[in-house]
Amino acid sequence: MESTLPPTKASGFPFRAIMGVFKLRIGVVITFTALAGLSVSAGPSLSLAQLITLTLAVLVSSASAGAFNQYYEHDIDPLMSRTRNRPFATGEIQHGPIWLVVIFGLMALSVAAAWIALNAWTALFTFLGAFFYAIVYTVWLKRRTWLNIVFGGLAGSWAVLAGATAANPQLGAIPLALAFVLFLWTPPHFWSLAIAFREDYAAAGVPMLPVVVGDKRAAQTIFASTLVLVAASFIPLAFGLGSIYLVGAASGGFLFIQKAWRLVQNTNRETAMSCFHASLVQLTLVLTTAIIDARF
Repeated sequence: MESTLPPTKASGFPFRAIMGVFKLRIGVVITFTALAGLSVSAGPSLSLAQLITLTLAVLVSSASAGAFNQYYEHDIDPLMSRTRNRPFATGEIQHGPIWLVVIFGLMALSVAAAWIALNAWTALFTFLGAFFYAIVYTVWLKRRTWLNIVFGGLAGSWAVLAGATAANPQLGAIPLALAFVLFLWTPPHFWSLAIAFREDYAAAGVPMLPVVVGDKRAAQTIFASTLVLVAASFIPLAFGLGSIYLVGAASGGFLFIQKAWRLVQNTNRETAMSCFHASLVQLTLVLTTAIIDARF
């Protein structure tokens, strides 16, 4: 039986390359944000089938957006050390129109599944998450403005709302607050990475913030953005989350602020990557403690 997957230049089945195209690690993070939104939303419990559908719908839609990102950027990925080994960039997987059929087919399938098993609001937010990453960020903004990641980062916010509306189409204050936190989190998270790989983005002609204003001003912007983010992360406390969440938000926020301040004091690749990793820890603590606090 012949594979229906797009053709590749490799002789064997390039499973690892296929998985790399879909950016599954990012998809797992996005799915986790959706499950956090579900956990903090007041509403009836989902059936096991509905829970599985929500998880797979968000994961597959995110994966399709990630694949489109690599498909669209196959021309600039070879110019950057961080992305030059991606399958489309190396030619390990052939760049052709059949990939667009696969990508948009998967996105349509995920949105339809969310609509049928859950509701129209969850389907809409699932779609918006993929749309903002694939089209708003990748096509419209990334090569045009340093604000690319500010608005493109809404993909995570839409995922929170997709999870929340799966339980209750009427959005509550806590999931809205968490969506706002995700919106504020993405810029300092990604700008830290952009400082570490500024030369890559400059070579590819991508106007990430450090390329436009320099590393020092970008680090100062990251620090200011992190302060705003951490302050916003305490908003859910005003709407019902308690001490467990407080500990997670405070400890994660303290770490992120500390690393962002060190980045301002000594702006280099090492401190930028340390700040980037601290942002991941902060988000993990915020989402995990929100789930625990709301459910247990």
